[in-house]
Amino acid sequence: MGLLLLNPYLVHIKSEPMESNLKRREFIKRSTKVCMGGCLLFSSTVPFTLSGRDGQSIDPAKLCYCGYSCPEDCHFLVASQKNDAELKKQVFEEWELEKRYGLKFDPEQMFCFTCKPVDRPEGPVQKKCTVRICAIERGYQACIECDELVTCEKDLWERYPQFYEGVIDLQKKYKLQQS
Repeated sequence: MGLLLLNPYLVHIKSEPMESNLKRREFIKRSTKVCMGGCLLFSSTVPFTLSGRDGQSIDPAKLCYCGYSCPEDCHFLVASQKNDAELKKQVFEEWELEKRYGLKFDPEQMFCFTCKPVDRPEGPVQKKCTVRICAIERGYQACIECDELVTCEKDLWERYPQFYEGVIDLQKKYKLQQS
């Protein structure tokens, strides 16, 4: 049973160790997913960065193939730029890359410099991204240019339906901008 000790400057919770077969990493991983799910459920905003907000012009060339705009502080991008093996491993586990793509962790082969790298190699995630592959095959700079986007059933959209809705909205704005 936990005991709450009050200090004028700090609040400490002293508790007994949890008796469980759940490993610390698995507990943190599951807790993070639950927290993110709750945030998505109770949030009215799209959890991804989409371009074209606040009256900005939408330029497919400046977007990732899926319509996403990679933030500069993306953990995978930062890990790749710094060649930080520990951060790469953390991203590998958080993004479940072994499960999703059948990849084995190799810090030398695990990197991402966005899905449109200039003078940089393509990483394993980019090579396996079905949205990216489709857009390139069809000659699009971003999938918002595709007339079949609203009926697309790529795995990315299934995993992140709220993001998919945001990309469809972005496509509508892009088409209005083109008229």
